[in-house]
Amino acid sequence: MTDSFKRFDMAKEPVRQWLILRDFIKAVSWFKLRIHKTSIRRTGVDGIKPPYLLLCNHNAFFDFFVASTCVWPARANFVVAIDGFTTPSGKNGFTSRETIMRLAGCICKRKFTSDTTLVRNLMKIIDNGDVPILYPEARYSLCGTDAVLPESLGKLCKLLKVPVVTLICHGHHVNSPFWHVGNRGVKPTEAEFSLFATPDQLKEISVEEINRGLDARFTYDDFRWLEQSGQIIDTPTRAEGLHKVLYQCPHCGKEYRMGSEGDTLFCSECGKRWKMGTDGSLAAENGDTEFAHIPDWYEWERQNVRKEVESGTYGITCPVHVESLPNSKGYIHLGKGTMTHGMDGFHVSVDGPYGHFEMDKPVASMYSCHIEYDYLGRYGDCVDLNTLEDTWYTYPEIKDFSVTKMALATEELYRSRQ
Repeated sequence: MTDSFKRFDMAKEPVRQWLILRDFIKAVSWFKLRIHKTSIRRTGVDGIKPPYLLLCNHNAFFDFFVASTCVWPARANFVVAIDGFTTPSGKNGFTSRETIMRLAGCICKRKFTSDTTLVRNLMKIIDNGDVPILYPEARYSLCGTDAVLPESLGKLCKLLKVPVVTLICHGHHVNSPFWHVGNRGVKPTEAEFSLFATPDQLKEISVEEINRGLDARFTYDDFRWLEQSGQIIDTPTRAEGLHKVLYQCPHCGKEYRMGSEGDTLFCSECGKRWKMGTDGSLAAENGDTEFAHIPDWYEWERQNVRKEVESGTYGITCPVHVESLPNSKGYIHLGKGTMTHGMDGFHVSVDGPYGHFEMDKPVASMYSCHIEYDYLGRYGDCVDLNTLEDTWYTYPEIKDFSVTKMALATEELYRSRQ
């Protein structure tokens, strides 16, 4: 096996964030927050000193700058996915990106896997007297609303025996949506930095109560915030990419025929068109507006996927191109193969220059999954599937598919088995 296939050392102890990097990150964060005129409302955190666990919602890269500002001058350790340690080209400068990330305090986690090594690393951070920062939704929000949280989160909060603080940011998705990353100039943005529970309070409540409380805390809607705050999105391309999320036409019901251009969303099957206003709402150019609120359209799609799951008819089999990311050195072309996603979960079979590989992800092993739109601008949309030792980026090579639907189906399949 070549050096390229050596596995990322997940067990390596987290580095205490170098002070010079802590202060550099704070300076950059201060500048970024000034640009966005971000206001931070602090509730119950006066007098809270590290170590404590910080749980954040996840809408855009800007989230990291706000979190860094909130915890400073404490040292922080961010939990980061494997691709965050990897230079996309596979080439590094004077030192590796992994080295820089580790010195900045980052620790690695493969998405949607049960990893006891992460728990040990979090406990080490607590022992160091620092702040572990976790994004429990484990992905950027697809349409500015909350995603499912892991059932193990309450247990983790009890285990660490430190205060739990939450950071809920507003405006980051509508400023730089996952489906069309960039800066739309939405400002001011807002954030709520709040105490969730003290160690004594955590002792008195059950894991289920903690989970319910965190679910309530992590309830947000960026498009509703945009409407209520009076902010606007005045970029003329504000709807471009939205069809990646809203893949099914509510007028004719056809899937995979949605498109977008400028401020307009349209269905190529029936011809219906919707304009996206500066307030983030949708309005049909002709006839009724089925969904003025973008998250309502998304949840309608979820309900349709749920019906397929409940009837046992959900499933897709398609050819795929597969890239592997076993470590931080770069992506490895595994070859081409077949991916099936159905009532039993994911199965991928691939053949290429290194031989034959297979990956199975049963329904019970994944409460959600991570997807990417036009990942790295190379091969298109993909689903990334993880084991404790590898991450596969699987790119469907067909026209009629949606990774958004696969993500919704993963959640609905898991829910149906509970």
